[in-house]
Amino acid sequence: MYNYLARVMKNLRYVLLTALAMVTTMMASAQVTFLGNGREIYEETPAANTGLNHIYVLYDTQGVSMVYNAGTDPDDVTWLRFGEQGGAYATEVEGIVRSGNITTLPQVEANCGYIIEEGTDRTYLWVVDYSKYRLALNSAMVDPESDCGTTTIHVDGSGSDIVYYTINGGRRVLDRQIKIKYNTLTWDAENAFWKETPVEETEESFKPAMAVPAPYCNTTFTIEGDKLLKFWGEAKSVTTDEYSTVAINVETTAVQEERDNDNEQKTDGSFLGGSAPAHITFTAHCTHAVTYKEWQVSDTQEFTNLLMTFSQDEVDYTFDDAGTTYWRFYGANSDGSCEYYSDTYTVNIGESVLLCPNIFSPGSTEEVNDVWKVSYKSIVEFHCWIFNRWGNKIIEFTDPSQGWDGTYKGKQVPAGVYFYVIRAKGSDGKEYKLSGDINILRYKRHEVPSATDEPEL
Repeated sequence: MYNYLARVMKNLRYVLLTALAMVTTMMASAQVTFLGNGREIYEETPAANTGLNHIYVLYDTQGVSMVYNAGTDPDDVTWLRFGEQGGAYATEVEGIVRSGNITTLPQVEANCGYIIEEGTDRTYLWVVDYSKYRLALNSAMVDPESDCGTTTIHVDGSGSDIVYYTINGGRRVLDRQIKIKYNTLTWDAENAFWKETPVEETEESFKPAMAVPAPYCNTTFTIEGDKLLKFWGEAKSVTTDEYSTVAINVETTAVQEERDNDNEQKTDGSFLGGSAPAHITFTAHCTHAVTYKEWQVSDTQEFTNLLMTFSQDEVDYTFDDAGTTYWRFYGANSDGSCEYYSDTYTVNIGESVLLCPNIFSPGSTEEVNDVWKVSYKSIVEFHCWIFNRWGNKIIEFTDPSQGWDGTYKGKQVPAGVYFYVIRAKGSDGKEYKLSGDINILRYKRHEVPSATDEPEL
């Protein structure tokens, strides 16, 4: 009965120690060192919620002793060992050698945890013998069944998980940091091209099959590791043969040519189209494996009816007809196993408008009503003639963005009434046959020109 109660009290004691360790990490003032090892000890500080102060990884433990330098009388130091059940089930370590302030465990038992008590201070640590988990990398090859999104590398090698346990018995795996290095293409938006870029993925543990995002260019894959062998200058690596990628990606743009016409009724620029003729350049920037390329044009958002297709990266197109069309890019690799559809570009060309002013005042106030121009939208054909009151032609032009500045042969014409005749066609097919008066008013210097001031025609 006494032994049973003693065990219960002991377990309760370490349950309380476990709770305390999870709340705060209590660092003893003394130091833990190892003697007899031929390689430097790898030390890692674990997460605070493990309750551990240190994780020590030894190259191997043959002939290695662990030393604790006490800050006080070594008789106040107690060593305990625990395993996967956690600190609550720790048992006292026998055979500890005490000399002065030094206490020594003559032969380290690895892959277990230790609690070193000194008065009210405690040090919690886990010791790993790396020789039990040594990483081996023999060869690597790419899985030929890798798909459009993922490439799998099969590795001939070994290296089991380096497992340790927290103070409360939680299983954790030490991150080996095994690297997978290869090249892919990334989009350079500033310079508008795909650039080859090195990629580095990291695996926590060795796996005979490692999956990474599929590359967009042909590349080799190099497996390197682990961080412990690298620490000891013995990192291993294997490289695959060159892999021919099947994965594809595309960046597309649609850029509308801007017109600086102050008399054209334009859109706000938030969508494509507006006033015809609208010139838009559609461009697809494809990665290496894209061999089938097609710009598709439809009158339905679902692309159930294709109006046109263009088998090229770039299409320059001028929209002359009113209405809405939908554009998208389709790309595929050589066997069609990987496909890409771009976002849909909606192009809306508005119906035509043509309005003619009947008065302007050239030479009166600079840049204010000093040029006679029509106001228009989606006019695809245009011809305008302007005559004086005797029917003589003063000017003729075929671009609706142009106008008349009230001059003839470089001289201002006198105020009065002139006449325009316009023949035009809109993007919606509407025919315009317009004619009317143009009244010229002059206010400059309050002068009223006489009829004799009219230039000879």
